Amino acid sequence: MYININSFFFSLIAGMLTSKILDEFHQKFYEDKKNILAQNVCTKSDPLECCLSRSNIEKTNHVFQHKVSEVKPMTNQKNSGRCWIFATLNVIRIPFVKQYNLEEFEFSQPYLFFWDKIERSNYFLHNIVKTAKQGEKVEDRLVSFLLHDPTCDGGQWDMICNLINKYGLVPKSCFPESWTSESTSRMNFLLTSKLREFAKELRNIITDGASDDLIEKKIYEQMNIIYRIVGICLGIPAQEITWEYYDKSKAYHSIGPITGLDFYKKFVKPFYNIDDKVCLVTDPRPSHPFGHLYTVDCLGNVKGGHDTVYNNQPVDLLLSLVGKSIKQNEAVWFGCEVIKRFASKQGFHSIDAHDINSLFGIDTQMGLSKADRLIYGESSMTHAMVFTGVSFDPDEKVTKLRVENSWGEERGEKGFIAMTADWFMEFVFEIVVDKKFVPAEVLAVFQQKPIVLPAWDPMGTLAQ
Repeated sequence: MYININSFFFSLIAGMLTSKILDEFHQKFYEDKKNILAQNVCTKSDPLECCLSRSNIEKTNHVFQHKVSEVKPMTNQKNSGRCWIFATLNVIRIPFVKQYNLEEFEFSQPYLFFWDKIERSNYFLHNIVKTAKQGEKVEDRLVSFLLHDPTCDGGQWDMICNLINKYGLVPKSCFPESWTSESTSRMNFLLTSKLREFAKELRNIITDGASDDLIEKKIYEQMNIIYRIVGICLGIPAQEITWEYYDKSKAYHSIGPITGLDFYKKFVKPFYNIDDKVCLVTDPRPSHPFGHLYTVDCLGNVKGGHDTVYNNQPVDLLLSLVGKSIKQNEAVWFGCEVIKRFASKQGFHSIDAHDINSLFGIDTQMGLSKADRLIYGESSMTHAMVFTGVSFDPDEKVTKLRVENSWGEERGEKGFIAMTADWFMEFVFEIVVDKKFVPAEVLAVFQQKPIVLPAWDPMGTLAQ
């Protein structure tokens, strides 16, 4: 049999990085003297810090035409993924502090975090049961996804509404931080290990034909162990609290004994009712048209609670509603991809934050559209924060926004970030505003039956 030796060797090396190709890369690199200078700088420093745009720093300031009544202290979620809880409580405390004439105040973030861990574990176990009954194999993508991180710290707006409507709120002095609430990885390691073990137990008894009553009895036994782990690590909230405090005039006050739910209903809800707020997202993927309601499969935290739903609208509407809300002294919860085009130390989000082209010789503009970044895994919601300020141009279009973060005072401008409107358009995906600011036709979308997105869809990443 005749073999063409030339075509044989060509097929063998096609697409391979041969020594000749690598030599060409090497030569081209050192022919450009800018590469040598860039290499000298970047091998000694943070590459993004090296290309931070000086001109952008000079034109960025933290002065705004409109600001809400911001509250101290600046919060810090430490080594945890509780941003969604911190952002929510930072919004709620603004009218609360005004009403009760407080110098500074925090609601207890670990209080909601405790209940989320308990509820999230129960929700996960019931999802395991649901998928097993549907005939999903453990190797299938859905079950594999659920098992990957069954008890993450993140969450979504509807999920925190579920917690507050079931357990209420308490002041932070009544349930303070623990070592684990500020550094959650150890507890999450224990919970993840047990939940995977419990998932196998449940799937085994379902395969053996267990009744629904037997399945629920098994989950009860499993959840007793989960409760023990979380309670040991975080402490357990008291059934009733008594809150003693001084107002700005140094007058003494006391509220309680009272449950967390009654504390919310009687002392918080009249001034911030979470049921009056609506969550809008902007997902520009062609397969997800605006004006429709979406949900993500298996995404939630409270069994029997509200589903996590997304009312998809154009990004310019979201930006406009943020401006309207802040002008009325109402802060806005939002979800974004925080790390992109971010000058962390200086505290600003700008498309032009870094002059990447001068350092690396690559285009500094967006190589992918916002829709394509979602499709190709380049973008997703990763962090929740609060809008507290806004500025407009003469035509009343938003130009920049003030952001309250939850990373302490050491980052940014004493914990605050200045964000350009252009950055908002590219990297903000979700806002929560009062119904009164939202057009009737947008509110009507909430009456639709939601379209179900797969569990791994990027619109769910803030809670995954």
